[in-house]
Amino acid sequence: MKVFSVELHRVGMPLVRPFQTSFGTQTARDVLLLRVRTDAGDGWGECVAMADPVYSSEYVDGAEAVLRNYLIPAILAAPSVTAASFANTVRFVVGHRMAKAALETALLDAELRASATSFAAYFGAVRSRVDCGVSVGIAPTVDALLEEVARYVAEGYRRIKLKIKPGWDLEPVAAVRDLLGPVREETGATGAVTRGLLQVDANTAYTANDIEHLGRLDPFDLLLIEQPFVEEDIATHIALARAIETPVCLDESIVDTAVAVDAIERGATSIVNIKAGRVGGYLEAVRIHDACAQRGVPVWCGGMLESGVGRAANVALAAMTNFSLPGDTSGSSRYFAEDLTEPFVLRDGQLDVPTGPGSGVEVREDLVREWALRPVETVGR
Repeated sequence: MKVFSVELHRVGMPLVRPFQTSFGTQTARDVLLLRVRTDAGDGWGECVAMADPVYSSEYVDGAEAVLRNYLIPAILAAPSVTAASFANTVRFVVGHRMAKAALETALLDAELRASATSFAAYFGAVRSRVDCGVSVGIAPTVDALLEEVARYVAEGYRRIKLKIKPGWDLEPVAAVRDLLGPVREETGATGAVTRGLLQVDANTAYTANDIEHLGRLDPFDLLLIEQPFVEEDIATHIALARAIETPVCLDESIVDTAVAVDAIERGATSIVNIKAGRVGGYLEAVRIHDACAQRGVPVWCGGMLESGVGRAANVALAAMTNFSLPGDTSGSSRYFAEDLTEPFVLRDGQLDVPTGPGSGVEVREDLVREWALRPVETVGR
């Protein structure tokens, strides 16, 4: 597949409500979209980097610079490139996985649209619908948190994830557990459904001094505690996993398959959150899924407040066999009043997996133009 040009679109998408975590508050998404134009057709990808380097070392302006100056020129210069060959083509660029993931996804979208193959079929998905959880940010009060959680439960979400940080953990978790009740099996419209699933996400906010404190979360029957310590600190995650009953899940630490396998074998994690943008693309995400499945470690699909462009690929990924826990693949209305694609609508706590070619969704180019933060930039001819 020969790539002729790549368009860089910067789009501003306001969130329906502020989203607060231990590292800050977001009120809008500064979205970087890519459209590749090839001799096989066009494809779209979305960069999940945030506006500022507060969650990750990657951020939108930096990702755009790497794409413009290095990644895009590399694929334009190649006689031919596919999603599978892309990683080797750009291996001279160290890191910058979120930028690479956006471009790989656009290439994969073009390639699969040309062959009338869906992302789900290409990944080896086994489900037509996926269970959905929702990520709930840090609220101004416990009462406000309970009001928000109750709304999501009424909408049908099958798992609640609470953002926590020092000073905002035991009390809100206890209150939400009381609201949800115990973990239990119920019969729903689609069969047996597990209710009361609750997990927490620390986004690296704690230190080794907090191990005993985090053990006080054990009585709340949590599905998992996600990434309490900084990405590089595998040793403290090992110590925590040995000290508490709640399963430890790694997120930011998992940057590729080799790291995932190492963390599992050393006992740092018994559940893995897979984010395609964080690991450099969906092909690497599939490899991590397979490696975890071989070791009996369940995985789930994390989210980065994606528009419908990124959400479509996430839902397809989450339909694979070993994605056995509800992910952060929420409906479009969780974050946006209007989406850049047809909206993903929650039905009985699930989302339909797109079946059309490529991502299976169409980008609303009218909204891309209306919400543009600057004129489109085209690299190539």
